[in-house]
Amino acid sequence: MGLLLMSERELQRIEVLAQVLDGSLRSATAASLLGLSQRQVQRLLGKVRDEGAMAVRHKLRGRPSNNRISALKRDYILSLIRSDYPDFGPTLAAEKLAERHGIRISSESLRQWMMAAGLWHSRAQRHRVHQPRLRRQAFGELIQIDGSDHRWFEDRGPACTLLVFVDDATGKLMQMRFVPSETTEAYFGALEGYLMEHGRPVAFYSDKHSIFRINRPEVRNGHAMTQFGRALAELNIEILCANSSQATDEIE
Repeated sequence: MGLLLMSERELQRIEVLAQVLDGSLRSATAASLLGLSQRQVQRLLGKVRDEGAMAVRHKLRGRPSNNRISALKRDYILSLIRSDYPDFGPTLAAEKLAERHGIRISSESLRQWMMAAGLWHSRAQRHRVHQPRLRRQAFGELIQIDGSDHRWFEDRGPACTLLVFVDDATGKLMQMRFVPSETTEAYFGALEGYLMEHGRPVAFYSDKHSIFRINRPEVRNGHAMTQFGRALAELNIEILCANSSQATDEIE
């Protein structure tokens, strides 16, 4: 079944008719809620039984469902997800459906429906094979830098960030330090420690954190640099930003 686009009025009709079909709402009450006569409601119910949820879609043609009531509920729920929660995963979507719409459905059932409708992909489907980046050949040619937030000291101290500098050619740890958070000042301190101990590398390799790269297109296109980037430029050190998070997995 293709994409089912419905107005708010049509979605309301689906919700009310579904409750009549499953016995939780009387047709007279449904008529009052929809502003229709009971005869009109009965006519709509007959169409829904024959054609499924698409019966309330103006001039929409479709095949009848094998399980009319289940298909009606499923189509209504998927329509809500398309309109209100297009970027949500099944678990969060199930929570929002219960919280905001009074619709209770297991996240696993919702996951199956969303996958079948193309609204969600399994972890295996989302996994993409990335061509591994070839390591540099010379020591000091490229240094990977990254920060990792974690409770490194468990309950013996507050959560903090570990800054790590790794030589790309050898995998050797070149600089490590704990800092309160991943900030420009923290990276300047780590950079000073690296330069004092190992000298100037050819280039640094990082993710697209705002410390290393201006992520606003209107500014980035003007070739503006961050404070950290300007400092590296003064030192004639190139900064390379990975195009994907997988590209920096090695340092993790």
